[in-house]
Parts: sequence; C-alpha cells; structure tokens
Amino acid sequence: MRHGAWFLAAAALASAGCGYHVSGRADLLPKNIKTIAIPVFRNATTRYRLAELLPAALTREFISRTRYQVVADPKAADAVLSGVVVKYDGAPVVFNQATGRATTVQVYVRLEITLRERATGAVLFSRPSVEFRDRYEISVDPNAYFEESDAAMDRLSRDVARTVVSGILEKF
Repeated sequence: MRHGAWFLAAAALASAGCGYHVSGRADLLPKNIKTIAIPVFRNATTRYRLAELLPAALTREFISRTRYQVVADPKAADAVLSGVVVKYDGAPVVFNQATGRATTVQVYVRLEITLRERATGAVLFSRPSVEFRDRYEISVDPNAYFEESDAAMDRLSRDVARTVVSGILEKF
C-alpha cells in the first residue's frame, strides 16, 4: 500500500512541470495584440448567409474564451481576422429506401483564414485551405417539412469558430 502512494506522489510531481495545459487556454499571440477586428468574410460561393455567420460566431468565441476585445473598425484594431468562403457544396448522403428521396445532406465548406497584425501586416495565423463538414436531415413528410440547412450553417459556423480560435491561441 505504501509503495502505491509513493508511485502516485512521484507521478504527480513528474507531471507538474511537463507544460501540460487545457486546450484553448494558451495564448501565443504577441503581447501587443489587445484588439481584433473580424469583418464580414468575402464569399466566392452562392451560399450568402455563411459569410455573415462566420464573423459573428468568431466574435462570440473570442469574447467568451479570450482576453481580446473585438472591435468593429479594422483601423482601430491591433489585428484583423479576415476570411474567404472559397467553396460550399451540399450533397445527399442518406436516402429513404421506400421513396428514393434524400433524407440527409452533407455540407462541405472550404475557407481561407488569415490573422494579420494591422500595423506591420505580419501574418500571425493563416489557414489557406481549411475544410469543415456538417450534416442535416431532410424531412420525408412534406407536411412536416422543416428547413434544417440554416441550423446546420449555425452549427458549422460555431464549429469553425471553436477550431479557428483554438488554432490562433495555440498556433496550431
């Protein structure tokens, strides 16, 4: 019994200085960055709503998880996070056996994301081609039809925001 306590104490002591930290809590941006602007993303697709949802989701994520202040005017910011929705595709992936109609759609989005220090133009974070996917259901009953694609875009934008903010904070 005493040997087990010694082992636990040694393991705890060894792991105390290993540099472990909770994901999303590191902050590897330069200390002079205090404000970030997130303008509406450019959109090279026909899916108009996504280019507006992404900056809003990123703003919420930065406010809730970081010390940075998000400002509206890029000229008043220390850094500017810009993006382009490069590609949007949706394709049916599950079909109703009886009717042959699609019941589930897979959405694929490809983005370009860059965080630049405004004063110097230095790139602090860049993902020239980052991909995200989500699925949503299509009702097989036309009387109970509910358009789920907007909800899927909301979920997708939140996933993008979590991933991008974690990547920026940890330079991953």
